[in-house]
Order: sequence, then C-alpha cells, then structure tokens
Amino acid sequence: MSGSAALEYGFPSTHSTNAVSVAVYALFTLNHPSSTVSPTIKILLEILSYTYATSIIIGRVYCGMHGLFDVIVGSALGAALSVLECLYINDFDNFVHEGSFKALSIVILIICVLVRIHPEPADDCPCFDDSVAFAGVLCGIEIGNWHYAQSPLSWDLPVPATVPFNLEVLGWPKTIIRICVGVFCIVAWRSVMKMVLLTVLPPVFRIVERLGLSLPRRFFKQASEYDNVPSHLNTDNVMPSVSEFPNLFSSIRHPRRSRSISIGPQSEADAYEALAFRDRKRRESISSIGGTSISWNSNVTQGGSRKDYFKHTKASSQPTGISTAVFSPQATPTIDTSGSQNWSNISVFTPSTPCDIAGNANALARTPSQMRRQDIREEKEIFSKLVKRRVRYDVEVITKMIVYSGIAWIAVEGSPILFHYLGLGLGTAPTS
Repeated sequence: MSGSAALEYGFPSTHSTNAVSVAVYALFTLNHPSSTVSPTIKILLEILSYTYATSIIIGRVYCGMHGLFDVIVGSALGAALSVLECLYINDFDNFVHEGSFKALSIVILIICVLVRIHPEPADDCPCFDDSVAFAGVLCGIEIGNWHYAQSPLSWDLPVPATVPFNLEVLGWPKTIIRICVGVFCIVAWRSVMKMVLLTVLPPVFRIVERLGLSLPRRFFKQASEYDNVPSHLNTDNVMPSVSEFPNLFSSIRHPRRSRSISIGPQSEADAYEALAFRDRKRRESISSIGGTSISWNSNVTQGGSRKDYFKHTKASSQPTGISTAVFSPQATPTIDTSGSQNWSNISVFTPSTPCDIAGNANALARTPSQMRRQDIREEKEIFSKLVKRRVRYDVEVITKMIVYSGIAWIAVEGSPILFHYLGLGLGTAPTS
C-alpha cells in the first residue's frame, strides 16, 4: 500500500466495526438463557457469525482498503459497542422512554454534538453522509419511542413503545396494505421535506451567519456564497429517489450489465495511488536487470541498429530489456461491486526485448530527462481528468438530519398511529 493511502479517510474501519458488532450481538442472543434455538441451529449460526466477521475484516486488508491498525481498532470498537448494548440496552430504554423530556434532550444533544465533530473527508466519501443519516435515524427513533411509549396504543411488553403485530390476527391482506402505506409515507416525506428544507434553510443560515453564530464546515459552501441550492442536486446516496427506481429495477433484472465498470482516478488520493503504481512497476523492472550496467545508445534515436539499444558489461547477464513502465492515463482501474479498485489492468509499457518491437526504437531509447518530461505530461493529464468534487452546501447536513429523523419517526410512531385509525392495527394494549 502506497503512502497516498494515508490521504484517504479510513480510520477506523467502519466495515469491521459493523461486522464485529453484528457478530457479537448474534452470539450474545444465541447464548442468552431465553434463547429457544436448537443446539444444531445454534452451532451453525455461531459458525456463520464468526465467518461473517472474519471475512469482512480480512477482506478489508486484503483489498487494500484499510491497514491492520484500522481493522483492529474498528473491530475493538464494534465489540465494545455491542457488549454495552447487550448489557445496558434495557436500562437505556427505560431511562429514555420512561423518563422526562430532559433525558430525551440529553440524548439528542449528544447525537448532534457527535455529528458536529465527525471528521469531514476531503473527497466525496459516503461514510460522512451515511453517518449523518444514521444519526438522524437515531434521533427520530428516540423521539418517536419516547412519545409513543406514553400513548395508549403502545404496548409495554416485551419493551416499552412496542408496536403490536400479529400475522394470524391481521392476515396477509392487511399486512401487505400496512407495508405499502408505510413505504408510501416514507417516500412522500423524503421527497417533500427535502425540497422544502433546501429552499427554506439557506435564508435562515444567512441570518445566522450575519449574527456571527454559524459554525462553518471546511468543505461546505456557506449560505452567503450562493443564492439557492440547485433543484437537481443529488445530495443523498443513502436512499434512492423516486426518479431512480426505474434504473434500480433495471440493474436488478440485468445485474451483469452493471457488475463492473471502468473509471479513472476519482480523487487526488486515487491519482497518487496510480502514479505510485507506475513508479513501483518501473523500479521492479529496473531491479530485475540485476547487476547489469546500462548505457544509453544515442545511435538508436538517430536511426542506428536496434540491437545496440543498450550495452551490458557482464557476459553472464542476459538483460531482458528496460521497462519504462509508462502509465497510460486512458487505462483505467476496474471497480467491482464491492467498490475496490484494481490497478492491475493499467497499461504498462514493458517490452521483453527492444528488438522484438519493430519501429519503436525512438520510443524505447528515451533518456531519463525525456522520461521525466513524459511523466510530467502524464501527471498533468491524470489530474486534469479527475472527477471534480461536487459542491457541498452548508444546509445539507441539517436537511439530512431532519429528513432521516422524520423517516425514523414515521416508522416507530407515525405509521402505527395511522394504522390504528385506518383499521390496520391491533388496538390498545390489553389491561392486566
């Protein structure tokens, strides 16, 4: 892994954190005294949990997406979070759901502070957007559960704010209608509120900025620097919009068409990675010549014989040619469905012997100064073709927080209340 990998956001490995937390939670559930899983199924699920977490951790290192320290810290963080959840989740739920509004406010405040201090990647990295969306979902869940727990529609068993559901009582028709109504509410909320917030918030942010109360983000454009947010701007890569559904269904029907695509370096870190690959291949080619001393023969560039392309001093050495390891900007890495980049298909000019390639004597007999000029031209071309980072607006974070908080609230409180009035619920909790 080249030094340019340090330019990318990767500590800790959140893939490792998620995988280990899921595995630890599954193991805790399987081994809980209340578990009713048979011994055979239990062993199979435990093996599956260990395999899942191990494969994710090893895969992140193997694909070069993270270093060893990244996955170690990420795994430890995931295990710690899962253990805390397993041991204290009931106490936390009781603290929030049965407590006063003050307890809820403390939880929401902590989540907002964590969003504010979250590292902002220099490149377009989905990790930041995913984290903001996840924080918004947490806020919506806590607000919805706290309020729904005080409603007569909420059941206290097995936990406070439980939404009752029984397939045998409701039947499949009502269940399908519940799903359709819930999905429609979420999609409608997202479409409407996103448009409204991106229109209403910029003037509010300008007022706050004039009062000197704004907290600008490094890679976000402040409201005073733009008039409005473009309506066609795609600010959300977490949940597809309605207009993206046809393409989504098409990719499901024809998965092979979009399984792998070829793109060039998408960021400065990618470009530096490509250049490091070129330099490494060049060093490997030169070192493969061994102890042979090479002298450039200018006669080749003047129409001389290709057999005099270079001279070597050791009779026992059989040089196979000098690799110029020229990186081709047109060549592109392959991106598979996992998002990992494979630079192995980049065109590298490595002739086996100078005499094997007719008519390329002038190209092969470049001096070090000529190679350096070629490198400079290639580097300029690579960086000129980088995909420009999209403009990020300061209202995006608040918009995403509100939108996803609303989605979570609809899921835990809004939809259950709507189901009750539509005759799709189970009614109030039974009295003891």
